[in-house]
Amino acid sequence: MAASSANLNVLPLDGDQSERLDQALSGLSPDQLHWISGYAAGLAAATSAGAVAPAGPAAASDPANSMTVLYGSQTGNGEAIATELAEAARNQGFAVNLTSLAEYKPSQLKREQLVSFVISTHGEGEPPDDAELFHEFLLSAKAPKLEKLKFAVLALGDSSYVNFCQTGREFDERLHALGGTRLAPIVECDVDYEEAAQGWVTELVSQLPEIINTSAAVPQLRAVNAPPRFDKHHPFAAEVLVNQKITSRDSSKDVRHIELSLEGSGLQYEPGDAIAVQIENPPALVSELLDVLGFAADTVVAIKDESLALGDALLKKLEITAASLGFLQAWANILDRGAAGENGLRTILESEDRSALTELVETHQVIDIVRRFPATTDAQTFVDGLRKLSPRSYSIASSQRANPDEVHLTVAAVRYTAFGSEHWGAASTHLADRLEPGSQVSVFVEPNSRFHLPANDNADVIMIGPGTGVAPFRAFVEERDERGAAGNNWLFFGDRNFSSDFLYQLEWQRHLKQGRLARLDLAFSRDQAEKIYVQDRIRAQGADVWAWLQRGAYVYVCGDAKHMANDVDSALVDVIETHAGVTREEAVAELKNLRRDGRYQRDVY
Repeated sequence: MAASSANLNVLPLDGDQSERLDQALSGLSPDQLHWISGYAAGLAAATSAGAVAPAGPAAASDPANSMTVLYGSQTGNGEAIATELAEAARNQGFAVNLTSLAEYKPSQLKREQLVSFVISTHGEGEPPDDAELFHEFLLSAKAPKLEKLKFAVLALGDSSYVNFCQTGREFDERLHALGGTRLAPIVECDVDYEEAAQGWVTELVSQLPEIINTSAAVPQLRAVNAPPRFDKHHPFAAEVLVNQKITSRDSSKDVRHIELSLEGSGLQYEPGDAIAVQIENPPALVSELLDVLGFAADTVVAIKDESLALGDALLKKLEITAASLGFLQAWANILDRGAAGENGLRTILESEDRSALTELVETHQVIDIVRRFPATTDAQTFVDGLRKLSPRSYSIASSQRANPDEVHLTVAAVRYTAFGSEHWGAASTHLADRLEPGSQVSVFVEPNSRFHLPANDNADVIMIGPGTGVAPFRAFVEERDERGAAGNNWLFFGDRNFSSDFLYQLEWQRHLKQGRLARLDLAFSRDQAEKIYVQDRIRAQGADVWAWLQRGAYVYVCGDAKHMANDVDSALVDVIETHAGVTREEAVAELKNLRRDGRYQRDVY
């Protein structure tokens, strides 16, 4: 966030200098501000020593005397780790270039000598959106030989997916195959990544004196006492203001509009960001799991350095609604020790055909695994196989300008029957069923710089958000109204039935009537014999979609990654191919160009 004039007037600058500094800093990103702080410190040191100030960041522009930190991040965790690495290196006096892979020119890679990658895997083995083009380049025949490159890779993933950390593994293997030298083996992190990531950062920084020419390093920066902030390690206890069902009683879904108070937190967010919620597991699921395993709730277990009752551990500390690969491996080990015959779980884990494992991970919770593959063990061994319960993230459904000191969420409660028993989503039922107005929930903001409104308020915006994917677009329209944006807004929304599932219906109709929405196209799949989805509406309105794109419109997609996002991709390619009169390959390339230019942004999960 750029400094304001109010903050600058305390500096030893005259009025004209303050105004020029304010203008220079306005609109800069955090990465750019970090770089400027180090560069300014270097200039100050050089000037104090009587040296002539260099014309540019010499240390940072020389590959032999700097480290480049590149990140690809879908939710912001990768960016946060990359920023931590860059700050740690700078604080030790080393020059660092910190860049998103979305902004990095792949052709620059052949000139690099030291690069650290922080790369997440999105969904079932896909690169995050901001790394897609670099990933394609790196794995292609265009990638150069990299004999001079030293590199390190931190891979982020979710072991509830079969292709865990796949993108990071591909980066590591390909960089090595091109001749690069590993500074250390790849580090693969699950959703509970903090300890492993911190160890990776510490190890890399400790190696820098042997790699970087310290005579060219930038001066160390003094630490500044900053006000306390709320984050993943120190969440804010937000009061629940509203918990309202916004689907009708006839709907097959239970979708909630939830409003939380941020008063006194100092938390700031932009439309497109997410709010992360620290949750508890469903109490009924905890009770069932204890019964199936034959454990007493008051059995004492240890989680790292903490001792607590097993019931509390399963409720508040451990993941039990997703069967991660780590848990499956741990349970297979338990089965190996106790089974006299074939270990069916081991067979699935080691099969070359990954389809059975994929089906197992996607459809089974922990309780389903222990029921399907029964075994006897002790409580501590069982707990040791589970991973930490992680916060859940939700797209923010409000503009802070329109709703000061509040944040709004759109949450679909997950409840279903599988394998003969009731199942619940941990976060959604915690929010929907167990939080009443006046209760509190721990939250923190997760910025998402790759899903923000255009800075140009005159630009048109096309928003595609079926189901709860509409949440950020509620924030977008509120925000553009508050900013007095002249650009047009076009929303594609879809769900099952008009009468029961039209989320925020009155708001959208009011926005349309008052001109805040220029267009609203709806697709309710079950209101007619032939199912109609948002991608069908996009194709039907293809001529106008293409006309908006030619005028510079930005396109945003939010929602299901597995089906909807790919279907919308295909529909947009169809629109470009048909109405631009180009080949299929050229249409695909054009959509990639829109993504590279930041005019096609996705928040899919």
